Amino acid sequence: MYDSLLPFLGACLLIALSPGPSTVLIIRNSLRGRRTGMLTVLGNETGVFVWGLVAAFGLSALLAASEAAYDVLRFVGAGVLIVFGVQAIRAARRGDGTGLAPDADASTGGDEGGSGAAAEPRAGRRAYRAGLLMNLANPKAALFAMSFLPQFVPSGAPQLPAMVGLAALWAAFEVGYYATYVWGVGRLKRLLTRPRVHRRLEQVSGGVLLALGARLALEG
Repeated sequence: MYDSLLPFLGACLLIALSPGPSTVLIIRNSLRGRRTGMLTVLGNETGVFVWGLVAAFGLSALLAASEAAYDVLRFVGAGVLIVFGVQAIRAARRGDGTGLAPDADASTGGDEGGSGAAAEPRAGRRAYRAGLLMNLANPKAALFAMSFLPQFVPSGAPQLPAMVGLAALWAAFEVGYYATYVWGVGRLKRLLTRPRVHRRLEQVSGGVLLALGARLALEG
């Protein structure tokens, strides 16, 4: 088991280094504060662990075998990406940060205390749900977990507990990795929250999410 851990963690690092819609969402939500950013990370990694469990119990094979089921999840995922993209574009036009999490209506100071303290729990829950939804709405994540995790199950080891353990390790590793994004955005927050820079970031992230959503909807 231990002989496969180092290659597994190396593979996890390569996966995390590949940017995707979750990375965009984590960076955007981190602009609201480190707490919001970390809750988005935790939501995303909950999704990673869920897909790992799905793969461990063999359920993702059903998704791979059923074109109709895959298409349903694909269109749902595309819709989620498009909604997030539209929110970012609208936030850029307004010049505020209300699009940083779905339906966020908390004060921009919610993560930092003060007048937004009362809205902080609600904003945190929404950030967590945003990360979770972004991951669970991606059918490719389910199929990837199904093909990725079994490669690192040691020969002769019980597959189910081994895959569950690997899924938990995968999620924990990515929590640590994406925490560096949250920390980095926090360090650069004074620059990134300048109105012109902030609007540009919203425009770029919104455009990326819209493009990814359209690509997911149109692919076969």
